[in-house]
Amino acid sequence: MIRRLATPVVSAIALLFASSLPAAAQTPPAPAASPVSVKTPAGVLNGTADAAGIMSFKGVPFAQPPVGPLRWQPAQPAAPFTTPFDATKFGPACLQKTKLTPRELAASGAPPAAVSEDCLTLNIWAPAKATRPLPVMVWLHGGGHTAGTGSLVFYDGTSFARDGVVLVSINYRLGLLGYFAHPGLTKAAKGVPLASYGTTDQLEALRWVQRNIAAFGGDPANVTVFGESAGAQSTLTLLATPAAQGLFAKAIVESGYIWGHFPTLAEAEKTGAAVATTLGLPGADATPEQLRGLSGEALIAAQEKLPPGPIVDGRLLPQAPVAAFASHQFLHVPLMIGTNSNEDSLVSARYPASVLAEGSRDITAAGKAYYKAVAKDDAALARRLWRDWTFTVPSRWVARQTGREDATWLYRFDYLPERWRTNHDGVDHGLEIPFVFDSWAKIPFAGAILTDADRAETAVVHGCWVSFARTGVPSCPGAPDWPRYNGGDDTVMYFGPVNATRTHLDNEILDAVEKVRIAKGVLKP
Repeated sequence: MIRRLATPVVSAIALLFASSLPAAAQTPPAPAASPVSVKTPAGVLNGTADAAGIMSFKGVPFAQPPVGPLRWQPAQPAAPFTTPFDATKFGPACLQKTKLTPRELAASGAPPAAVSEDCLTLNIWAPAKATRPLPVMVWLHGGGHTAGTGSLVFYDGTSFARDGVVLVSINYRLGLLGYFAHPGLTKAAKGVPLASYGTTDQLEALRWVQRNIAAFGGDPANVTVFGESAGAQSTLTLLATPAAQGLFAKAIVESGYIWGHFPTLAEAEKTGAAVATTLGLPGADATPEQLRGLSGEALIAAQEKLPPGPIVDGRLLPQAPVAAFASHQFLHVPLMIGTNSNEDSLVSARYPASVLAEGSRDITAAGKAYYKAVAKDDAALARRLWRDWTFTVPSRWVARQTGREDATWLYRFDYLPERWRTNHDGVDHGLEIPFVFDSWAKIPFAGAILTDADRAETAVVHGCWVSFARTGVPSCPGAPDWPRYNGGDDTVMYFGPVNATRTHLDNEILDAVEKVRIAKGVLKP
């Protein structure tokens, strides 16, 4: 069943822009679209093409509906279409909480227009005419593994297609429907992957791309997986998943986090048994049939305060990603990885003392010394340090692991639209996305306040991502050459008011934080 929501599709980014709008500003009308059909191995898809010749196909099933007996099963390939499929409308988002707190909204981007447990669809943007096989990019959305969808307006793939890239965005199962284990499910499963069903969705979408993307002009041998936040963690997880071998050739990680706890199967089964008890079932003795009889809404409600995300089941995911990167047991592909300057926008509502307590006295003392010019109180200090130990340090650490053997590039994103600079303390979590996608035109009101400098920076950033997808090397138009990362000088591409490559950026505090995280066993040397 699809649930229609009363909440309109309004992005957090659009709301921020609206606060700066001239009163008379209006969103430009969408260009006219004409019908277009593509014959694929999966069947005929009917989509649309805009006046510029950009085709889009929306809501395309890539897996069987994960409902009934297929709930908490690995994603199964979708059956071929026997009649042409109407791919002119987005499919529903995967079932999720629909009333979001400000922090949840910041993480997911926007509430979806509709949700359903039957949600495993993807969307494709491609140029109508391609003279050669084109690079393909597959986008994994963020949302903390509990929210989000691939159909949000700032994920629109039109600009990528305009620049010769086939862009694919996908949905994957979320919350307890996507990441769940229980003794009864484990006993019933016969050698198939367990627990990380959202990850199996991502894998099945990539398999669909391998089988079908050539029909849209895409090159299945030149696929880049990229994602932000939970999508970035998913990308890191895929790099640590042997079953992903051969499904993509490059990866981009935007604001990924790897230090968090990835539960073992036994830990997740214990949590699953507790969830079953909470929902009125006999705990660890609940049967798969009883579990699958629970309503999806009840499971989403039970998700509160439970840590979501991939689970180390020993079958699909043999070890936590941090362990895989430390032991160099990951997929060796070219990698771009980086973070934003104000990732701590996610913790603005948290009490500073609780954040500082997550670190240590050593980190706090180092932070006070390093950030004394900008962190005037404990709240500001807590935000800076949380940003560093959650995002900046782990991303640099991953680059140090991959850069020993594979082409790796590290970035820091610190470009704010010019009219925001008086009331923002850096680039919030997720705000790089419309620069990457060059999707400002799709965001209500955004075009009304963008300056020429903002548009120029968008061209630089979007161009970096496009060139990496094409060649495996980020060549950024109008920006300095971006050297490969090496641990000797920690070269970073700094996207800011003046784009530049920097060495040893913030290394004094980052080294101090990394030392403590290694001592605690969160990261490995």
